[in-house]
Amino acid sequence: QVQLVESGGRLVQAGGSLRLSCAASGRTSSSGAMGWFRQAPGKEREFVAGISWSGGDTRYADSVKGRFTISRDNAKNTVYLQMNNLKPEDTAVYYCAARRWASLATSPQAYDNWGQGTQVTVSS
Repeated sequence: QVQLVESGGRLVQAGGSLRLSCAASGRTSSSGAMGWFRQAPGKEREFVAGISWSGGDTRYADSVKGRFTISRDNAKNTVYLQMNNLKPEDTAVYYCAARRWASLATSPQAYDNWGQGTQVTVSS
């Protein structure tokens, strides 16, 4: 089992930046690709960004492309989400997820382990 703990969420003004972190512990040797998802009140959880185990493959939701950057440091068992030019519609709880396979995926069902989430609120 892999445990994931997100951090870095807070209240920020529109146009601002945040960096979320997700630290993995436990059986990290069995962890492969990682992803960030978000869920706003009354909405379904949606894919934000994903990264393969090697970091060589990344993918983004159209709504965040060009503003968000996902990266990982396997030596630290940590994945990051740099979020720039934040908009009020980015307000949500952001979740980190890990899957056993090296290749990234965009469906929540493809991920095996989830963190508890961190709240990001963007004020206009």
